[in-house]
Amino acid sequence: MNVGPDRQTGFGLGQSGAEWLEADGAGGFASGTVGGPRTRRYQALLLSATSPPTGRVVLVNGFEAWIDGADGSFAISSQRYGSDLVFPDGQALLSSFSPDPWPRWEFNLPDGTGIASEVFVQREACDTVLRWWRTAGSGPCRLRVRLLLSGRDYHALHRENGAFRFDAHVVGGNVSWRPYPGLPAVGALTNGVYAHDPVWYRGFVYTAERERGLDDTEDLASPGILSFDLAAGPAAIVLRSGDGVAGQAGPLAERLAEMERTRREALPVLARSAGSYLVSRAANRTIIAGFPWFTDWGRDTFIALRGLVLARGDLPSAEAILLAWADAVSEGMLPNRFPDSGESPEYNSVDASLWYVVATHEFLDACNVAGRKAETAERALRAACEAILEGYHAGTRFGIQADADGLLRAGVPGVQLTWMDAKVGDRVVTPRVGKPVEVQALWFNALRIAGQRWSGRWTGLAEQAQASFVARFPLASGGLCDVVDVDHLAGSLDRSVRPNQILAVGGLPFALLEGGAARRVVDQVEALLLTPLGLRSLSPDDPAYVGRYEGGPAARDGAYHQGTVWPWLMGPFVDAWLAVRERSARCKAEAAERFLAPLVAHLDDHGLGHVSEVADGDPPHRPSGCPFQAWSLGELIRVRRMLGVAD
Repeated sequence: MNVGPDRQTGFGLGQSGAEWLEADGAGGFASGTVGGPRTRRYQALLLSATSPPTGRVVLVNGFEAWIDGADGSFAISSQRYGSDLVFPDGQALLSSFSPDPWPRWEFNLPDGTGIASEVFVQREACDTVLRWWRTAGSGPCRLRVRLLLSGRDYHALHRENGAFRFDAHVVGGNVSWRPYPGLPAVGALTNGVYAHDPVWYRGFVYTAERERGLDDTEDLASPGILSFDLAAGPAAIVLRSGDGVAGQAGPLAERLAEMERTRREALPVLARSAGSYLVSRAANRTIIAGFPWFTDWGRDTFIALRGLVLARGDLPSAEAILLAWADAVSEGMLPNRFPDSGESPEYNSVDASLWYVVATHEFLDACNVAGRKAETAERALRAACEAILEGYHAGTRFGIQADADGLLRAGVPGVQLTWMDAKVGDRVVTPRVGKPVEVQALWFNALRIAGQRWSGRWTGLAEQAQASFVARFPLASGGLCDVVDVDHLAGSLDRSVRPNQILAVGGLPFALLEGGAARRVVDQVEALLLTPLGLRSLSPDDPAYVGRYEGGPAARDGAYHQGTVWPWLMGPFVDAWLAVRERSARCKAEAAERFLAPLVAHLDDHGLGHVSEVADGDPPHRPSGCPFQAWSLGELIRVRRMLGVAD
């Protein structure tokens, strides 16, 4: 996906499994594949957040569509069933696809008829708009559409059952259904004609779920058929959560399209993608960690905020997000996941709170550069940051406390506190109890920030922490220990070659290492961990290395941080790579070509316009995990701005 001024408007059909995303502003979304068949349980046309941005339910999963003309009926939809049977195979008639400004397909039918269809979500209204029109041919041309409904939690699957209510409330061409009590109704405003004809479609198969070792089969209900005369004009369906069916679909769809087109045309393509993750939470703003299955998480929010929000100059959103989290500090810690109504916060992260201090510092710096007054916000943010430092210095949950050497110790058996947080049953895959390297980099940065901005009392501790780090972490190999004082045993070392060490050199406001020591770290990371899509989480030379992220949940969790590639780490790496050279135009151009070009190419490869959560450690580094990941995209945007690459 070309993200420059001459961005292409077409897309190769060889990537039929690539996924598109249309997010609303409340945590809901529509998504699917270029080719048509759904591959995930999360792909749907109307997936709504009932308690934004959580409480997500799937209401409309997809549709069947046929064109009836003088020479017969032709399907322009595709479904996958058992034994990988695709029927009908509307994708065989697909002639082109474009993701810009929203997903659009064109079909060439055997009788010479051309059909275009599109789908988009209007961000503020949270409506999904479907439109079809004839582009070539003459004579009779009718479109028949069967919406496929469920009414389930978005993590679940649906089965045929007697409780599903097919009853329809029809007002002209508009119709609504309420499949289950306690769930929102489904409203469909249309400029067609509805005929009630309830049927079950059984045995849809989702290949991505099968590959993840999960249940992969679903049954969906279709209450009836919507018919449209395409010879007379375009067909429109506006899907919404709720039973309100007043209004004319044609003019409404046109108005929503104009609103959304105007909004998107004012933004560079990566800014449009970035906006997908910014959603409402009560009266505040928050960042979704990734689509389709994550909600808002502390660590992810503060890392992603730097690129998705600050790098784009969206200071009001940054302020709202940081202030929303400021009230959640407890004993010096921020929750790793924002608590939903009625839930207890999960304070099980050592680094999320420190990333918050970094994000606050960069927000305040950006305000100064922009000449934006933020005194009221700074008082609240300072109080939160100093509460974090006080709590960490004195000691808080899970053994987190500044040690006598000025470094930060953390961890208890059975709890995963760092970003390498995979757990299989009761086994923490990468426990990293002791003094993890990136935690020291974050701790040092938080101390330096507080010392410079608010109170000199933290300056001495920052200097002590840096001196202890320089004395204890470097190895003869040129890299850094991943953890010192492992399991709180003085002098014990974890020499695993992991990407965490890069944060001691780049990716944060202040580096712990400079000069030759820093260069040796970067060289080791480049030699052993760098791939076109990011950094491996463990060196391939390590006996514990797992080169492919695949299989069931236990296998995938076991590989998550044992060799799997993480694109978000390309940001700190590029920053470190430049730091040990010179930040000249020549070096920046080289970095953009070597390190960012593959990620830009990846924008057309998996989740269109976005960057994946992870990839295989082994070539060809197949993308996997969430196809739309906030911190992956955020770091690409942040580094592009750092390198002076225009959107």
